[in-house]
Amino acid sequence: MTWEQVVFRSIAAVIIGGLIGTERARHGRAAGMRTHILVCLGSMLTAMIGVHASSVFGSGDITRISAQVVSGVGFLGAGMIILKNGNVITGLTTAAGVWTTATIGMALGFGFYRGAVVVALLFLSTVILFAKLERRKKSFEIVYVECDNMYRLNALLEEFKTIIGTDFSTHIVSSKSGKDGHIGIHIVINGRQPLNLEDLLKLENVVYVIDEQ
Repeated sequence: MTWEQVVFRSIAAVIIGGLIGTERARHGRAAGMRTHILVCLGSMLTAMIGVHASSVFGSGDITRISAQVVSGVGFLGAGMIILKNGNVITGLTTAAGVWTTATIGMALGFGFYRGAVVVALLFLSTVILFAKLERRKKSFEIVYVECDNMYRLNALLEEFKTIIGTDFSTHIVSSKSGKDGHIGIHIVINGRQPLNLEDLLKLENVVYVIDEQ
């Protein structure tokens, strides 16, 4: 394997992993750009190690090492799946995304560029376009709101009613930012009418709003 091939595959892994990770980071997921880049790079190198070992030693199964990535990344993804808010499961899309990113990295490591590019494009199309369709069809919506003044909590809950209505429930959680004085609120909204997140962001002391899809 030449230096040019190693560098090209590594750069491709960074670009593809970065694109996927950026989309996940935009939704406030724990596995963002850096995580997806590292997963893609690691799985790519694993595949290249198999190819290199086979060429050096002249025998062996080049896919044996890479096969362990499939199960190994599965454990990583399992840690991203969370059960909260009355048996509502979140993190499934991110977990599946990390696993898919690993398989894309393996494809790059083996030099299967067409497969890696096609799957990456379909991946991004799925999580961007189908998310909007899913949001319209689901019977509830979970929104995370971060407030920079915990003493305004009761006032905010009343203001939520003017924007959302009365058919929702709230759960107080730790803030995603971890800043002092900040508090997180999960809003579980019943009904199929999508919420305009910008309306919540305009409220006083609300610093961050994201759809927990």
